[in-house]
Amino acid sequence: MDLRLSDVTGLLDEWYDPAWAAEWDAVGLVCGDPSQPVGKVLLAVDPAPSVAAEAIAWGADLVVCHHPLLLTPVHGIAATTAKGRVVHDLVRAGVALVTAHTNADVPADGVNEALALAVGIREPRVVVDTDDRRERHLDKLVTFVPHEHAEGVRRAVTDAGAGMIGDYDRCTFTSTGEGRFRPLQGAEPVIGRTGEVEVVPESRVEAVFERRRRRQVVDALLAAHPYEEVAYDLLELATPPHAPSTRGHGRIGRLARPTTLRDFAGQVHAALPATAHGVRVAGDPARRVETVVVGSGSGDFMLDEVLRSDADVYLTSDLRHHRASEFLEQDGPALVDVAHWAAEWTWLPVVEAKLRDATRERGATVETRVSTVVTDPWTFRVD
Repeated sequence: MDLRLSDVTGLLDEWYDPAWAAEWDAVGLVCGDPSQPVGKVLLAVDPAPSVAAEAIAWGADLVVCHHPLLLTPVHGIAATTAKGRVVHDLVRAGVALVTAHTNADVPADGVNEALALAVGIREPRVVVDTDDRRERHLDKLVTFVPHEHAEGVRRAVTDAGAGMIGDYDRCTFTSTGEGRFRPLQGAEPVIGRTGEVEVVPESRVEAVFERRRRRQVVDALLAAHPYEEVAYDLLELATPPHAPSTRGHGRIGRLARPTTLRDFAGQVHAALPATAHGVRVAGDPARRVETVVVGSGSGDFMLDEVLRSDADVYLTSDLRHHRASEFLEQDGPALVDVAHWAAEWTWLPVVEAKLRDATRERGATVETRVSTVVTDPWTFRVD
């Protein structure tokens, strides 16, 4: 089957949902016709002029980049600027451009996880959880209703938002028993007589819901329930221990075996593509290293979180002098600083493999290439 640009962007959006991007970010389709065929896909970190030139020379139909081309608002894309020339060159050659940036940082098979696996971390776990479903406060509604009205009550409370559990909705539980009550003087019972004990076969209906929906769920219950006085319980549920999140910033985990900081730095150097930046290290070269935190991109925003962890070393990029100095003064983990481009390049082979597998399952063939053009801004170093 023919593969269209919309097919590829659909896959990327499924794996790296644009809703996960930071508010300031600019992700998604930059240029290209969603209906255009795609046979060749180039993957790169930066939509730099050199990458555009590589894509055009290779005959690519699509470039998938990590970094956005137009991160800040623009009023034009004239070819008088470097970014404008990239757009013009790609459009003239019929090459589409898609970016997946912060939305690709946080999920499973994302940039942070790719970096962690590349440097030898086993079973990496999220450091800063961004899965908002895990922060909900839940209530449970329990009510008792005659059997013949149970379905109407279940429908009413789930229509009001009860019964949402993860990726499922209309989740309820029903059991049966006997309800006993005696209507007193002044009551207008639907079932039974004043002054006499009544025994009614009833269903116990239970459903959980987000606490913020409490009023609408209770209102829906009272409106649908046949009794004059409705018996129900509202239980505030404790926050349960969650399974480890698969979406968030950074990753932490252990190496296959302990090593020294010097040897770990060598391991990082061997795992990442070479750059003029190299691998900078702050700490005792003989320090024992077993637990490692990684943060892709500019990772100094996670320093406080890393300090509270049990990590021996933090691997990231773009560390600033004062932040690094203040961090080290607190006798926390050692620091390893690598090139921003090199750290995030580790994600490209992951996306390449996912694209190949997904398109093969659809009966389509796509040729892929991971760009090895170094777009890190630093070009040489004098030691």
